[in-house]
Amino acid sequence: MTYVSVVVDNNTNATDELYTYRWDLTGTEPSAGCKVTVPFSIHDRKTEGYVARILDEPPAGVKRFKDVLEAFPGEGLTSEAMETALWMKNRYVCRYIEAVKCFLPGNTQAKRKTKDPFAGIEAAPEEPKQLNADQQSALAEIAEAIESRQNRNFLLFGVTGSGKTEMYLQAMESVLQQGRAGIVLVPEISLTPQTVSRFMARFGKERIAVLHSKLTPAQKSVEYGKIRRGEVDLVIGARSAVFAPFDKLGLIVIDEEHESSYKSESGAKYDAMEVAMKRAKAHGAVLVLGSATPSAQDFYRSEQGIFRRLELPQRYNRVPLPRVRTVDMREEVKAGNRSLFSQALTDALEKTLGEKKQAILFLNRRGYSSFVSCRECGYVPRCPECGISLTYHKEEGALVCHYCGRKETVPRVCPTCKSKIIGRFGAGTEQVEEKAKELFPEAKIERLDLDTVRKKGSLEGILKRFAAGKTDILIGTQLVAKGLDIANVALVGIISADVTLNIPDYRSGERTFQLVTQAAGRAGRGDEQGEVIIQTYSPESAVVQAAAAQDYRAFYEREIGIREAALYPPFSDLFRFVLWDEDEAKAMDSASRTAAWLKKVLSKDYIVMGPSAAPIARQSGMSRYQVIVKAPAGKRRECTAAAAKLRRVFEEEKTAAKLLTTDINPFSFI
Repeated sequence: MTYVSVVVDNNTNATDELYTYRWDLTGTEPSAGCKVTVPFSIHDRKTEGYVARILDEPPAGVKRFKDVLEAFPGEGLTSEAMETALWMKNRYVCRYIEAVKCFLPGNTQAKRKTKDPFAGIEAAPEEPKQLNADQQSALAEIAEAIESRQNRNFLLFGVTGSGKTEMYLQAMESVLQQGRAGIVLVPEISLTPQTVSRFMARFGKERIAVLHSKLTPAQKSVEYGKIRRGEVDLVIGARSAVFAPFDKLGLIVIDEEHESSYKSESGAKYDAMEVAMKRAKAHGAVLVLGSATPSAQDFYRSEQGIFRRLELPQRYNRVPLPRVRTVDMREEVKAGNRSLFSQALTDALEKTLGEKKQAILFLNRRGYSSFVSCRECGYVPRCPECGISLTYHKEEGALVCHYCGRKETVPRVCPTCKSKIIGRFGAGTEQVEEKAKELFPEAKIERLDLDTVRKKGSLEGILKRFAAGKTDILIGTQLVAKGLDIANVALVGIISADVTLNIPDYRSGERTFQLVTQAAGRAGRGDEQGEVIIQTYSPESAVVQAAAAQDYRAFYEREIGIREAALYPPFSDLFRFVLWDEDEAKAMDSASRTAAWLKKVLSKDYIVMGPSAAPIARQSGMSRYQVIVKAPAGKRRECTAAAAKLRRVFEEEKTAAKLLTTDINPFSFI
């Protein structure tokens, strides 16, 4: 008799375990990942599930078993996908079903007639480009691993405009010629059409599927169907595309590998790069991580030999990297210029427009003003649900919470001191757009941020107009700092390099360096050297100076020293436990008990920090307190086991806070 352990489709902590059933279905052999229906609970409710493992012997001590009712061999997960899901369950301390559902499309009953996800994407057929010497040398190593079907991990460290995408294309061609499949991940959905266009031009639309969170359930179901039936051998998409159900993977590419969007912050809270490494190893596939500004953690891994580092130190066309000027905005104020635009940036914009070139203005803060405040008593309107300051949006004439979306009217009178002097502080992209239109009324100016792309198709329209030269100045948040490859962009202005520098997060310096460098990299991608102007109130910052010099090594050496001294990744793993409850005292008490419990069960090698209020102390109407544990490198397993046990203890504790969430190596502590 054969037995199977099953992950039951019931997403609660109480049912987060494997259930054993007897397999007595004639004519059907069990396989790991197979979708089944089983009788579940004392009422034997017919419930869907997924075979986790096949057992020759039942668990000791159990004598009576329910039978699997039905099996659907063509549905569910591949055996490799199920093995990866079980690994995710342990690595990220998530529920079994949360990990399993990462590999599923969701609504599998969706009708086949759906809108084409390729609609509006154009691509004329193109031939492979001639590689320069640096590219040829790097590609030779990748191609050798592909040819020999070795599992190898490469970090492709190439300056902006060095031709990394062409290398992805040529490496993918080698894989597809072998009859194997490939996955290409991009950090933003906004970059998917651009990447799809490049791959369509080389391989044709019929070989490609697209996967990302903006697809409707029906679209996603259709794309998954094409992959499972073997109709396509290449998937392009954002983070979730790493779960594409291929059974013959040869190559996974993660472009802009440093981006925080590759880390999920809900559900299984997985790291797409780690999942890609796991899947590539299982398939004997090659993993290529590409970036001009690798995360300090991954560059360290390349120094340690975990990744093989391949370098592209020059732009593909040998045009020098853009000239960079740093403007001290404190001096501008002293000179009487209180505008958002320094004199240097204003002059450069006039010159760029006069030469019929295009410009990008980057500010990683949307809205009109970052906050509103009473100038007499200092009162700042905050979201009652989330506890953070509300951002003023001029177009809507409202204060908006950037976390929950709550909107409130701007107070005419301070509710605290009754003063009528209510001021707006800190500029956002909306205000930059307004000032740019005042300075250059004849120019065609557009804004690209989360506020302007809410309407379906607006993102693609803005990018298409800019690429076609119909927009003179594009203003935006980090959406404009990534992946845009437009030859006519001669100038990039970084309105404030300080926005991300003082965020309460150990990665704030790294993020600032990456954003400034990546934004600067949009300039001069044609035949002429571009220009970048960085406006800052902290020109003495080592991070800003390294970014201005486009000197990754200087940034890295300083950053990795700070990380080692403070025991931050890659020298540790960070475990963040957040306790949520409507009652602040209850959340705080649970956090205190969590910290005490962790100190008791963990050895002295671990550093337990907290409890403390989370940086966003309230969210979704609940108070939030956190405890953070630093697990020294190589000692993650003990803390992972403790985190899993803590969930069970928390579940049994009737006086605990309403919710406990666990995040391992989070990319945000907000």
